Amino acid sequence: MRLPLILPMALTAAALTLSGCVVQNPGMAPAPLPPVAAPAPDAAMRSSARVIVNREMARRLPGANVAPYTDCVMQNATTAELSSIAAAGAAGAGDAVAAIVGRPSTTQCIASAAAAAKQAA
Repeated sequence: MRLPLILPMALTAAALTLSGCVVQNPGMAPAPLPPVAAPAPDAAMRSSARVIVNREMARRLPGANVAPYTDCVMQNATTAELSSIAAAGAAGAGDAVAAIVGRPSTTQCIASAAAAAKQAA
């Protein structure tokens, strides 16, 4: 008598276990995952270029607060130039930074930053 009762219970338990593996809403697509924000390659490249430009400016102007001058170089450089500076590293950035500093807009920016530094002192 026990055998006929065990078989239906085993089949019911197996059906309940397997029901979790079945797609509940076959007509509906799964919910989309929220987008994951990856750091922008441009931001990483600009950050690397900023460090290198800052080092180059500090090498040329020892003892000075070169952060405002670095800002001037960063504002007046093209994305391609900043990418090149970041890729070249500290060893190959001198000429590129000098070329950007030599532009009239960069020179005016640096002159304004120097004047502001003198007034603050």
